[in-house]
Amino acid sequence: MHLVPRILCCGLLVLLLAGPAAAAQILTGTSLAPVPPLVPGGQQQLVAAYAIVSGTTFPKDHEIQMQTGLADARWTLQVILDGNNAARQTAAGNAAFLNGPLLAYPVNRDVSFTVTVSGIVPPGASGQLTLLQLEEIDNTGNIVPGSLSTVSEPVEGIGTSGVQSLVQTPSTMTSPPPPRSPAPALPAPTRSPGFSAAAALPALVAAGLVLLRSRKARE
Repeated sequence: MHLVPRILCCGLLVLLLAGPAAAAQILTGTSLAPVPPLVPGGQQQLVAAYAIVSGTTFPKDHEIQMQTGLADARWTLQVILDGNNAARQTAAGNAAFLNGPLLAYPVNRDVSFTVTVSGIVPPGASGQLTLLQLEEIDNTGNIVPGSLSTVSEPVEGIGTSGVQSLVQTPSTMTSPPPPRSPAPALPAPTRSPGFSAAAALPALVAAGLVLLRSRKARE
């Protein structure tokens, strides 16, 4: 008679000691446009498809948190129920959220959702860029183990082949001629002394007397 209560107590104890629930969604496919590698400064779009694990129900008090490394991001979140479009949400910015009640259907329903995010590859991006990081958040704000899903793609590098240096060094350079030394200053020109009138007069008088005497002697 005490067997049933004991079984119930054991069941409750197992539930209390059990670890947190595993993620309810799995990534089933992606589509990118344009095809990577990503071009810095260029537009990029990603469409990622997720399915709720068969036989499980997404908890109503959980939510899906999404983030992207794209700039000026725009989001479209589409829930698909039994192959038909159901709830749809849009968002802008580097993060978006999908509330649990939009995914919480009985286990006999086929539930999935798609995430479309588009934006600009940051001009300074390099290496790998995370286009989408998705996590399931529980009612305490913690990440559900195993729920992390990341889509990353390489960023196109800048090649250096064929690029010429803008600074060229000439192999030879002609040195400017050294400045000429100024020519030595020539001495100021000087005039020849010549004859002064005072010095020439006695000579003329003497010559005249000689001529006069020679004439008298002839007479």
